[in-house]
Amino acid sequence: MPLGEPVGQSAATGEAAMDVVSIADELFHSFASDLTRLRLRIQAGATDDIKESAKLVRDLRAATQLVLEERNRVDKLRKDAAGSVGGGALDLDAARDEIGRRLARLRRASGG
Repeated sequence: MPLGEPVGQSAATGEAAMDVVSIADELFHSFASDLTRLRLRIQAGATDDIKESAKLVRDLRAATQLVLEERNRVDKLRKDAAGSVGGGALDLDAARDEIGRRLARLRRASGG
């Protein structure tokens, strides 16, 4: 948790993000069901609805993108709230290499 952030703030932010995901999810399902109904009408011979189906497909694609983006944001918020407790393993080889590179730069800079 960042310094100076009130204790309950990240939880409230997470809840707000979950609300946004729920709304985006509802939009997705709404567009998907509209598209399904439209597809059935087109299959039944209502060719006038083809133009509307293209718009619904675009709307469905946008809703899908929104759902995925919001879920990614929620996942990030959860990870941030949980901190790095047991979250990942240290790459000691990479750290050792980085320390070696920095020491070599210091040696070159000091002329030794």
